[in-house]
Amino acid sequence: MGRTLQNTMVNLGLQSALRRGPVPAGAGHGGAAGDRGGRGAGQRGPGAPGSLLPGLDGHAGSGRLRLRHPLRVRHLQPEDLGGLAGGGGGRLAALRQPLGEGAAEYTIPVHFYGRVEHGPHGAKWLDTQVVLALPYDTPVPGYRNNTVNTMRLWSARAPNEFNLKDFNVGGYIQAVLDRNLAENISRVLYPNDNFFEGKELRLKQEYFVVAATLHDIIRRFKSAKFGSRDPVRTAFDTFPDKVAIQLNDTHPSLAIPELMRILVDEEQLSWDKAWEVTVRTCAYTNHTVLPEALERWPLHLLEALLPRHLQIIYEINQRFLDRVYAHFPGDHERLRRMSLVEEGAVKRINMAHLCIVGSHAVNGVARIHSDILKNSVFKDFYELEPHKFQNKTNGITPRRWLLLCNPGLAEVIAQRIGEEFVADLDQLQQLRNFVDDDSFIRDVAKVKQENKLKFAAFLEKEYGVRVNPASLFDIQVKRIHEYKRQLLNCLHVITLYNRIKKEPNKSFVPRTVMIGGKAAPGYHMAKMIIKLVTAIGDVVNHDPAVGDRLRVLFLENYRVSLAEKVIPAADLSEQISTAGTEASGTGNMKFMLNGALTIGTMDGANVEMAEEAGEENLFIFGMRVEDVEALDRQGYCARDYYERVPELRQAVDQLSSGFFSPRQPDLFRDIVNMLMNHDRFKVFADYEAYVKCQEKVSALYKNAREWTRMVIRNVAAAGKFSSDRTIAQYAREIWGAEPTRHRIPAPDEPRE
Repeated sequence: MGRTLQNTMVNLGLQSALRRGPVPAGAGHGGAAGDRGGRGAGQRGPGAPGSLLPGLDGHAGSGRLRLRHPLRVRHLQPEDLGGLAGGGGGRLAALRQPLGEGAAEYTIPVHFYGRVEHGPHGAKWLDTQVVLALPYDTPVPGYRNNTVNTMRLWSARAPNEFNLKDFNVGGYIQAVLDRNLAENISRVLYPNDNFFEGKELRLKQEYFVVAATLHDIIRRFKSAKFGSRDPVRTAFDTFPDKVAIQLNDTHPSLAIPELMRILVDEEQLSWDKAWEVTVRTCAYTNHTVLPEALERWPLHLLEALLPRHLQIIYEINQRFLDRVYAHFPGDHERLRRMSLVEEGAVKRINMAHLCIVGSHAVNGVARIHSDILKNSVFKDFYELEPHKFQNKTNGITPRRWLLLCNPGLAEVIAQRIGEEFVADLDQLQQLRNFVDDDSFIRDVAKVKQENKLKFAAFLEKEYGVRVNPASLFDIQVKRIHEYKRQLLNCLHVITLYNRIKKEPNKSFVPRTVMIGGKAAPGYHMAKMIIKLVTAIGDVVNHDPAVGDRLRVLFLENYRVSLAEKVIPAADLSEQISTAGTEASGTGNMKFMLNGALTIGTMDGANVEMAEEAGEENLFIFGMRVEDVEALDRQGYCARDYYERVPELRQAVDQLSSGFFSPRQPDLFRDIVNMLMNHDRFKVFADYEAYVKCQEKVSALYKNAREWTRMVIRNVAAAGKFSSDRTIAQYAREIWGAEPTRHRIPAPDEPRE
């Protein structure tokens, strides 16, 4: 809650009051809202409150009531923090929520397993196992507009307290086991995002959140006034006018069959009427194009856990395929591609297809991503219903990612253009008038250097590592994944090291390379990448010939609270995914807003960042989407690049020979084998362009004034990437609600 507490205080205008007020011993600013409890940056899943749909405070800032209903987890799944920890060796990060208030009177029973009986009055789901969903509410205020939204988190509870009678008859152990099984749902969160693992607990978590939330929504829809539990509305004709459900990736996709189950089985609506209500209510945001990340639940798992829902999915699929066949008669291959049920050795339900079929709007999170969805990933669905598909480019909240984490830069900006940019980030465009202002250039450069000094002191205190604050801070912090190409960064570091060793007397721009992020627990290659970064650092950082001209660090336990320190200190932001693989990214926007220059491919939101700032103000390199597609058609051969580029061959040979792992020479064999023989993300194809682009980075860094002028152009162009803009677009174009900046009078102010 520390991170939320600070954000709340900024929105209420109390941030400075906290710093001036009396502080109890041991509970200073860092104690109340300090470093230990920040959630992992970039973690996603059914319990991620604000990681995907940006700007929870943006909902409140738009003056519209929005309730978020994530999972309230007690612990986060252990993740690799820099070595090769085994499955059971990680530590669990406990999440405490001192400000969340449990609303026991709104506890909701959630059902699992059981069987289905069909009778004259419809289907009945019987003999189920029940877990109680206990709501915890957290207020989320908008920015100085007296509007407060609610984030409702669900915690799992066993339906019965432990009974002493069970102990007396010898059932103590079973009673404890049953209770633990129920409460495991919110005890540990699976964080995997771009690496789907079909585990029963994750499916339980997803349905638990969906079922509790939908029952809560319907209770409130039926009530006469807020807080009442007496049903007044019984017709559902106006339900889509009052309720908008945004399916944030496929994690909540079971909302579609669950809403159908409630409307058909419990509220006795006809199938057609229930389907109309469901489609008008639901909309789907896609967050990835990677096939291994898309949820495809095995049929047998759904059949055992949610038997009625599987029946409903079958019916949805049959009716949908009938419609497809009517539009494309005789096209059986299209039917196979579009079916919700995937045939194979293990039959699976494609949850992305379910989301598209059951929603009135489908959007990607950057323009290039939305185009890929229409032209490739969901092309069949786009051809059937083109009106559904939209784009909503992601955004970040400037309250957290400028005011809170970089007050020095915010102050320098406010001195020139006033404070309106906090609620209207487009105002940053006025900074273009100061690109040649020597005073402003000095102030921006001074703030950056102060942030670098602070972060250098933090690294020395927390990690025991000394870095040169005058060096170029080259940062890549994001989830560890092959498509994000941390390996390309590693190859460049090895190349820099080899150049320094080859010409030790030559002048080099000093550089501190920091790579951070977490690996999914079951993702072997990601853990090997982390191990490689640390191994390279062990060699480079202890070589006296290198000195402080090159440092390599792996930032352990990357999380929001660490991001708030490293992003304001960054000089260079690494956004180097293979073109066509990153949906959007938000880290790229955070770095841009905080005065880092971007080296990146034309992927995700980088494309729009280059449009806003001018491509000449970013370090763009490498293949575009069409180049990647052409290379796929031609056939990518990594060995061709290995044979042709001497510096690349030297770096790869060092990995193969154990240069960076002398005690275990074959440690990085899997990485080399992947790069040489089955690299889907074509690291070698972009190596030369990347190294040449990095040379341009070093050359510009020597000219402090020109570097800072480019920084100012980037900050001035960051306005589009506010989550306020994103949320306003969702509201107008998907939810059918008009945002307003109207400020509600405070309780002590007169009302008109």
